[in-house]
Amino acid sequence: MFEQTFKNIDDILHKDAGCGSELDYVEQTSWVLFLKYLDDLERDRATAAELTGRAYTNIIDKEYQWSVWAAPKISNGNGALKIDHNSLTGDDLNDFVNNKLFPYLKNFKLSAESADTIEYKIGEIFSELKNRIQSGYNLREVINRIDELRFRTHSEKHEMSHLYEDKIKNMGNAGRNGGEYYTPRPLITTIVKVVAPKIGDKIYDGAVGSAGFLCEAFDYLQRDKELSTKEWETLQKRTFYGKEKKSLAYIIGIMNMILHGIEAPNIIHTNTLAENLADIQEKDRYDVVLANPPFGGKERVEVQQNFPIKTGETASLFLQHFIKILKAGGKAGVVIKNTFLSNTDNATVAIRKTLLESCNLHSVLDLPGGTFTGAGVKTVVLFFEKGKPTQKVWFYSLNLDRNLGKTNPLNENDLAEFGVLQKTFADSENSWTVNIKDVDQTTFDLSVKNPSKKEEVTLRQPQAILEEMRALDKECAEILNLISELI
Repeated sequence: MFEQTFKNIDDILHKDAGCGSELDYVEQTSWVLFLKYLDDLERDRATAAELTGRAYTNIIDKEYQWSVWAAPKISNGNGALKIDHNSLTGDDLNDFVNNKLFPYLKNFKLSAESADTIEYKIGEIFSELKNRIQSGYNLREVINRIDELRFRTHSEKHEMSHLYEDKIKNMGNAGRNGGEYYTPRPLITTIVKVVAPKIGDKIYDGAVGSAGFLCEAFDYLQRDKELSTKEWETLQKRTFYGKEKKSLAYIIGIMNMILHGIEAPNIIHTNTLAENLADIQEKDRYDVVLANPPFGGKERVEVQQNFPIKTGETASLFLQHFIKILKAGGKAGVVIKNTFLSNTDNATVAIRKTLLESCNLHSVLDLPGGTFTGAGVKTVVLFFEKGKPTQKVWFYSLNLDRNLGKTNPLNENDLAEFGVLQKTFADSENSWTVNIKDVDQTTFDLSVKNPSKKEEVTLRQPQAILEEMRALDKECAEILNLISELI
């Protein structure tokens, strides 16, 4: 039901002049979906309060409740309810949403008791978003579709949150992301299992994006467990922390966590790299870091001044931040470009040296190209614990018998062998161990070189080389002709 509804909504938004891309579809679906979810949440809370004889005060005032402005119901004559055909639509609906509803919800940020409440998060969300659906008739159609959805049972919430993740994935692969790519859920699941956080840990992602790592960690910590009231409160309020620079990603991340069941996510809208590493104190540190920082980005000189090892490479600055912000004994799983292991520039060498001396880099997962849809770069996952220097590094190279891509993505079965072998750091055809004493002590090069596999050199046929040369000659001639015409 959820999947078909999302498809129908995309079709409606595709017709609207205010929505031009998958990013707009996700953004606009999100705020309407969130208000319906909030209405169901309020009804559940009211029911729970009634069963225990307590009074319940709604978060949202009557005039702005979903059942009043969005989906007022009347009987259809057969005992069931349907949306009143006199409900707001067209220009009247858009006027109400733009000039009354959004300003009202935005004000929650000022009136909330504290930042760790759902009221404050409502204010943040509607301070950052705006209604881009230009046609009030299209908006009415979207509302009608979303009103058909229910978020009352655990299975309903679970199904919806995973389909919402699929929409985020489409957004993340739609371009315009400046080196940021959606991290495949099977990879996130595997990283969380290896790091194995426990209830009571403070878990952090300084490049939170759509909050996939935090959502998966939340699912992991409550999976197959009966949680006490105290444990549940710990998960809700004192476990998950994140920072995000970009407005849309920040809002999507908050909503993704709320839709997964974390009511007041501790996510801050800020540039993580603007924080001076020297200012991080013990109270600021975390037990677990899970992250996939943007790769390929370049930072300004003033941002680089916040770090002891200065570099324009965004991911290298994030790695320094993660090492610094981990508590002693803290654990991390961080995705980074595989060139970090071998680059010979002074900054990368110095960061590798710092990582190996201050942390135990116990495992490296080498991922194939195509793991991140739309990104040609190759990546690795670094698993490390802070507090003891590295003695040995266990490597695993994920070799698949197919090319990864949009229609053939990474799946959990692909990573099953890695998960099994990593537990004991076992050597195999795809895994091996490197003693740090055997690593060059000036470059600390950690290139992924599987000793059990010989490099295969494939020589091209002369005919293929000649054909490529002719094609290049033709291309050059066309460019020269174009230049001469312009002159």
